[in-house]
Amino acid sequence: MKEYNYKIKGQDFNVKIESVEGDIAKVEVNGIQFDVQLEKPVAQPKPVVRAVAAPVKTVEAPKAAVEAAQVAAGVTVVKAPLPGTINDIRVAVGQAVKKGDTLVVLEAMKMENNIDCERDGKIASVNVNKGDTVMEGSVLVTIE
Repeated sequence: MKEYNYKIKGQDFNVKIESVEGDIAKVEVNGIQFDVQLEKPVAQPKPVVRAVAAPVKTVEAPKAAVEAAQVAAGVTVVKAPLPGTINDIRVAVGQAVKKGDTLVVLEAMKMENNIDCERDGKIASVNVNKGDTVMEGSVLVTIE
């Protein structure tokens, strides 16, 4: 219940809104009950549904094994070194890149960080969009 105090032409009014259903509000003004019809129905908030997930055990391949498989496949995955927001993407799928080229500009802690290419290659995928928020370890770009 919401309660408001108003002064209109020097007279005090205590208004309590008890409930609103559709376009009818149940209101009490200075102790007198009123049903007030609203011009537009008030959108009712959606009920909050809480789901409880069962614990899931995940097994990840050792990092060294994953990186070895990527090198064997000729693929390099460029990951976010820290959490932040993508400010600019400077490459496109299929583009040839050289070691040291800036791939993505990541803003973190109000500083822009250039994420540079680690090797020569061709962009296989760009996994982020400008404005995306990423966490540390998020895959930004893959190079083949």
